[in-house]
Amino acid sequence: MEQNKWHQLKMESLTQSLGCDVDHGLTESTAAERLQQYGLNELSEGARVSPLLLFLNQFKDFMVLILMGATLISGLLGEYLDAVTIVAIIVLNAVLGFVQEFRAERSLRALKALSAPTAKTIRGGQSVTVPANTLVPGDLILLESGDRVPADIRFVQANSCYAEESALTGESVPVGKHADVIAEEDLPLGDQRNIGFMGTMLTGGTGRGVVIRTGMETEMGRIANLIQNTEEMETPLQRRLEQLGKILIIVAVALTVLVVVAGIMHGQPAYGMFLAGVSLAVAAIPEGLPAIVTIALALGVQRMIKRKAIVRKLPSVETLGCASVICSDKTGTLTQNKMTVKQVWFGGRSIDITGEGYEPSGEALEQGKPVDPKHDQSLRRLLQIAALCNNAEIVRAVDTEEGKRKKGTEMKEEWELKGDPTEGALTVLATKLGLAAKTLEPLYKRVAEFPFDSDRKRMSVVVAHQGGKLLCAKGAPDVLLEQCAYVLWDDKVVPFTSTLKRKVSEAAESMASSALRVLGFAYRDLRPHDRCTTSAEAESQLVFAGLSGMIDPPRKEARDAIATCRRAGIKTVMITGDHQLTAEAIAHQLGIMPRGGIAVSGRELSNMDDDQLDRLSDNIYVYARVSPEHKLRIVKSLQRQGHVVAMTGDGVNDAPAIKAADIGIAMGISGTDVSKEASSLILSDDNFSTIVAAIEEGRNIYENIRKFIRYLLASNVGEILTMFLAMMAGLPLPLIPIQILWVNLVTDGLPAMALGVDQAEKDLMKQKPRSSTESIFARRLGWKIISRGILIGVCTLGAFWLTLAKAPNDPQQLVLAQTVAFATLVLAQLIHVFDCRSSRSIFHRNILQNKYLVLAVLSSLILMLGVLYLKPLQPVFKTVPLDLREWCLVFVAAGIPTFVMGIGSVLSSNRKKTNSKWTPTSTRQTAR
Repeated sequence: MEQNKWHQLKMESLTQSLGCDVDHGLTESTAAERLQQYGLNELSEGARVSPLLLFLNQFKDFMVLILMGATLISGLLGEYLDAVTIVAIIVLNAVLGFVQEFRAERSLRALKALSAPTAKTIRGGQSVTVPANTLVPGDLILLESGDRVPADIRFVQANSCYAEESALTGESVPVGKHADVIAEEDLPLGDQRNIGFMGTMLTGGTGRGVVIRTGMETEMGRIANLIQNTEEMETPLQRRLEQLGKILIIVAVALTVLVVVAGIMHGQPAYGMFLAGVSLAVAAIPEGLPAIVTIALALGVQRMIKRKAIVRKLPSVETLGCASVICSDKTGTLTQNKMTVKQVWFGGRSIDITGEGYEPSGEALEQGKPVDPKHDQSLRRLLQIAALCNNAEIVRAVDTEEGKRKKGTEMKEEWELKGDPTEGALTVLATKLGLAAKTLEPLYKRVAEFPFDSDRKRMSVVVAHQGGKLLCAKGAPDVLLEQCAYVLWDDKVVPFTSTLKRKVSEAAESMASSALRVLGFAYRDLRPHDRCTTSAEAESQLVFAGLSGMIDPPRKEARDAIATCRRAGIKTVMITGDHQLTAEAIAHQLGIMPRGGIAVSGRELSNMDDDQLDRLSDNIYVYARVSPEHKLRIVKSLQRQGHVVAMTGDGVNDAPAIKAADIGIAMGISGTDVSKEASSLILSDDNFSTIVAAIEEGRNIYENIRKFIRYLLASNVGEILTMFLAMMAGLPLPLIPIQILWVNLVTDGLPAMALGVDQAEKDLMKQKPRSSTESIFARRLGWKIISRGILIGVCTLGAFWLTLAKAPNDPQQLVLAQTVAFATLVLAQLIHVFDCRSSRSIFHRNILQNKYLVLAVLSSLILMLGVLYLKPLQPVFKTVPLDLREWCLVFVAAGIPTFVMGIGSVLSSNRKKTNSKWTPTSTRQTAR
């Protein structure tokens, strides 16, 4: 039987297909045979990689191989401190990668935890409790409120039965279940009201159902299969670092060979040149880069935690920074997940209700003027019905955040719902307007209740009041109208004519077109001796009282966050299990849907092939009534269009798409364990605006990574060119190997790390997302590295030559010249690090803003002075003290690369500003 046809079968066909008895269930022998045939009712985890193999796989990365080579070279040189440092970096990266992958594979185990451990079933006419994993197709299951559905079932009996399916279907409220045949084909899961799905939970009523699918054949099993077969995307950061590593190793080897060959050709000792060449190779490959990247990401993670975003995978921070599309769930992320009555209608009057959420504060407004229920009998009657025909309750919950406990600060009150969200909205409505249920209970004592069920589509209660009885009913307007003979109009009960019924229907349609969920209200005065033992007897000859329209309101901060995304060139797409009309209305309110934007339902999506979806996906902003497979298709389609996709979700149904997306985002409050385990990022406040904060942080982290790559590589280019040009010119070595290694270890490390925590530039969130294929050297970074590196190398060599020229053949003068070159190179790099903070020049940002960088530079300067002036270190590093004239030369030579380029940048910027102000009109005026 096909997956989506079970809801169409009549009872006779159902029992025939499954070979079962809906009264007595299967026999034990039949159940045992089928267990052999179908296997256990559990989700498989697929092939599992051993933890040891996972750990060893971390050493296959190209940059790791480079680091291993650097370790070998450092060991051969006797630089054991370097070797130990590099090994520590390799092991740290391997451990982080192992933890990341090991935790990612736990999502299927979390999915298995949603399965019920036991199930009540009827075997051979007897009610028995069996392990849920022994259920087979054809088993007859008994369910009651609070039970988890142990397998996919077709209901054969449902009594006021409601199921919480949001984790699977995305439906924001519990779904009413029934046992009737549904004739429509290809229904979304949320509309298959006669099917119960494995892992969902009954929130009300009782039911009986026949197992139609078990294990991996269930809808939950299909999701498990999608997770197993979904590959995680390699992040842009990982791709760029691999690309950078390959470039560095080629350039380093080529230049090192040239330096060694040039030195030998000019008469330098072969052994000495070999050591110098190897030292340059170590310097050219920034072995600290992966560690600095890791540190920058880790510090970014700490900042994001403060902004209520919890990162599970370090590279995902950077990935989020280049996101071009955010696929967001609606309920709880873009909306408050708190049903709220926004409008009531009665007697031809439309009343707006203010206030949001479960806080009982607000008022009734008619054409902007307050309406007092105490003086409006029709409104008062509607509120009475809403409060009395209701089983929900709102209670105070104190917000215990530490910040609220400060002396002199009033503690914030929060309100929580106990019960059904729809009834909770009605309870809040009545409480807002002064008719709280608690104030009515002493006057109206409930004596009977006829619960809501999917057949009647209404609920009613009977209350005793002042010696009489009152029936209060609420339900679907079209159904309730059929039970009403009268209507409350202008505070009078009048016959319910066809004209008045048409006005009520038009009002209900108007509310529905505004994406409001509409409920009707009615009542009936009963005499003390009236017997109403059945709902049919009670719910007749009713007086229609009015309508209410409710909605899950958008979060206040979500609209601003979406506007920020739009300015940043990021498209927001709403993907929801709710109805299309509701989704479109919320999308318009939030500013998601632009002019010409398209909304697509799950059924329309099923009728599209991948090519059609790819053509339309850039213009689709709302997907409604979608299934797990749909969400996965949407993500993959957007990725095929070149987008970097962030996917948010909270349910089991979101997990495959979350895992497939470039970055998966799970909800921390409402999210299931499955969605969290499949995600890269968890929002601790379930708030869309937190995603925008994470994007800003991600963008800044990537820019900081570019900053220290710019710094490290420009410095390394300067070192290599200093040696290369000296060899080509036939000069002695400007730097000895130990000095090169010292510069690489001390001067490069601390300032580069400080750049990793640099503050964001002001226009960061006004820039378009960078392409996922963008080179690490894009946006003139390559030019900046080469140009500054050349200047650093030329100026260092110039200072060396000017000093050496005074006595070219004096060994003591050579040591002094090498010391000048060493100091110039170090100082040039430390000045250049401040230039790297800005995409323009050193003059465009306050150099004292990054306190960590100032401290790092001061530390490196102190270490350099120690090498120059501490006598025990002078023989080791072959240095001598410098006098004032030599320091003047060092400062001038070291400052030229940064300040010359900075002045050029300022002049260029001023020219552009002048040209932008130029117009033909101003030219004509000047000509006159």
